[in-house]
Formats: sequence, structure tokens, C-alpha cells
Amino acid sequence: MSGVLVTGSTDGIGLETARTLLAQGLRVVVHARDERRADDVRAVLPDAAEVVVGDVASLAGTRALAEAAGKVGPFDVVVHNVGIGGGSPRTVTGDGLERIFQVNVLAPYLLTALLPLPRRLVYLTSGLQERGTMRLDDLQWETRPWDGMQAYSDSKLHDVLLALAVARRFPDVVSNAVDPGWIRTRMGGPQATDDLPDGAGTQVWLAGSDEPDALVSGRYLKRRQVLTPNPAAVEVALQERLLAECARLTGVPFPA
Repeated sequence: MSGVLVTGSTDGIGLETARTLLAQGLRVVVHARDERRADDVRAVLPDAAEVVVGDVASLAGTRALAEAAGKVGPFDVVVHNVGIGGGSPRTVTGDGLERIFQVNVLAPYLLTALLPLPRRLVYLTSGLQERGTMRLDDLQWETRPWDGMQAYSDSKLHDVLLALAVARRFPDVVSNAVDPGWIRTRMGGPQATDDLPDGAGTQVWLAGSDEPDALVSGRYLKRRQVLTPNPAAVEVALQERLLAECARLTGVPFPA
């Protein structure tokens, strides 16, 4: 393998994913939001091939991340792990975009569009995707009363749509969405029910295994089991409309 890129890999599930893949002997590039976090992860994962830096709450920062990753790639696998939760007031980034949508949806969209397509793509979602809604008329929560957890659930549904859209458009790419479970991390909190290795297990398997079942595309999985996603996720028209809106907001068209 020429390598694996894991975004959002300075703590939590992303760090555990990178650590486990390194233990399997793979070349792993990790991602940090800023230089301070980059120094922290270098200390924790000294065997990481590279640390690339970019703040995905910024379109310019996400572009910088894509440029940095492009210089140390290409990659066989990209694990889109980076994300934020919904327990905060509505926040608008410097780009004028609602922060949860920008980090959880636009960042993986933009990285997918800007980086050469790898052989495998993994998009981290959540079981809350089943509560997600497709409000393409108000992705930024500009007209609805703010509900942070609903915004988070919506973003995780959007991630499933993105994974399935890539699988449909690019049959040679193995693209899947993964629900890691409710994991005891900084985001998941101490009341979470699942251990950290459980949260990383499925994406590690999809990234590093040559088992036939790990090479099937277009699925939504948890604990290696195929689940039925929110019905909206499989609607091709909704997938295409989401891609078009992401292209409009970022100024970057999705690969044809």
C-alpha cells in the first residue's frame, strides 16, 4: 500500500484508527488542525509517516490540508474521520457557513474533490443519521430554529449520502459509510456505551483488510455488519442535489 490518510487523528476515534493501522505495518499519514496539535500527535504517534495540518472549519484551511496531503500521497485509503458534535449554539465560520455542516460535510466533500481518488474511502457517520433530515432548502439552518443535535444528525446523514454517491459514481473505488457506535471519547462523553477500539474497528478493517467482504462498496456499516441507512441516503436525486449544493458553496465541482 502507498498509504492511508486519517483526518481528525489527534485524539479519539481518529487517533485510535491511526494507531491501529500503524501497528499493522501500514504507512499512515495523520492530520491535525494546527501546529500545536501536530506536535502533540507526533509525540503520541512517532511512527506516523507524516503529519499534515489544516483547519477544516475553513475552506482555505481545507484546501491547505488537501495540498499538504497531495504532496505526501498518493493514498490507497482515505478515512474521513474529522467531525464535531452538536452540543453548542449555532456558529458561523469565517466563510459565513454553519460550522457543523462545514466541518462534517463540506470538509470531506472538498477533500474528496481535491485529492486523487484512492482505492478505498471511508466516511465516518453516526447512528443518529437515522434521525437526519434532508433540508436542502436550509442546510445552513438560516430559517429554522436552531437545534444542534438535529444539525449534527443531518450532517451524519449527509455523510452517508456522500459515501454512497462516490460508490455509485466510481465503481472502481470502494466507498463506505461507518457508524462507529457511541464511543467514550471527548465527543462521546463518559456516559457512552462503547470502548475506543470498538469505534475504530470497522474503519481499520475497511482500510487494511483484503478480505472479500471488506472490498464491497456502497454500504452503511457498524461492527462490520451491513445496516439499512436512512431511506433518503439511497435516493440518487438527493445525492446529486447535495453534491451540487456542496459544489456551489465550495466553488469546487465534484469529479465527473
